[in-house]
Amino acid sequence: MNVLDQPQFEVIVAEHYGMCFGVKAAIEDAEKIASQKPVTILGRLAHNPSVQGRMLDLGAKVSELDGEDAPTRDVLITAHGASDRDRARWRSAGHSVTDTTCPLVHKAHEALRGLVAAGYAPVVIGKQGHIEVRGLTGDFPEADVVLSEEQIDLMKGGEKIGIIAQTTQPIQRVEALVKRIAARFPGSEVQFIDTVCRPTKERQKAVIDLCRQVEVVIVVGGNHSNNTRELTESCRKLGCVSFQVERPEAIKPEWFSGFRKVGVTAGTSTPDEDVAKVVRYLRDLSRDSVPF
Repeated sequence: MNVLDQPQFEVIVAEHYGMCFGVKAAIEDAEKIASQKPVTILGRLAHNPSVQGRMLDLGAKVSELDGEDAPTRDVLITAHGASDRDRARWRSAGHSVTDTTCPLVHKAHEALRGLVAAGYAPVVIGKQGHIEVRGLTGDFPEADVVLSEEQIDLMKGGEKIGIIAQTTQPIQRVEALVKRIAARFPGSEVQFIDTVCRPTKERQKAVIDLCRQVEVVIVVGGNHSNNTRELTESCRKLGCVSFQVERPEAIKPEWFSGFRKVGVTAGTSTPDEDVAKVVRYLRDLSRDSVPF
């Protein structure tokens, strides 16, 4: 591309973005263990290709959390968490279990356990099949998992309904679905415990602020990352053109034709260095001299 034809725009980075403290801590623990002895990660440590590649380079193996076996004695539960049943199953099979569950996911487990103990019919607002949701419901198979009004219409309900949420769900969606459940069961006592994590709320709010300043947003994160997709969709709902990329090479200069302000954010499983590479690429592309 001729330098005169390059798009020129300002790059604005969201106030809050990228990898949360829970995932960072889990990765640090996993890297330390993998550098010392063979270990198997139960599921995806993070829905990010650079993280996965780094763990494979360290020799870590990968098995499914609900699988039957692992190739190493040491296994690691990711920040997404697991049910008590799965923890016990791996230990009873002779494995040494390292648990890197995010503390905020632990709180969601405790909230659900408390609601069930108090006699509430359990409901999890979240994505069916997501590893965190499978962990939350693993000890409570009777729990309803809902993410739409259509799924709420299929709920069996009860005299008392206790609701928590997958920690990475947009809080606006969660609150709307809680209201829908209460309307669906007007004779029931409905209790909601807000388990959406602070980093998710901060990133969602930062996206709202970002979209007030820019015309197009680049969302950096793994293609399999649910919260990264949520951020991308949020940007579009807020009226911004939005593209999700894993690395700078995926960016096309023609995306920015006619735009003067470009925003950047990232999902909670995206390393800071991945975001920095994208920002540097965009600023080189736009001939923006503002340092990152």
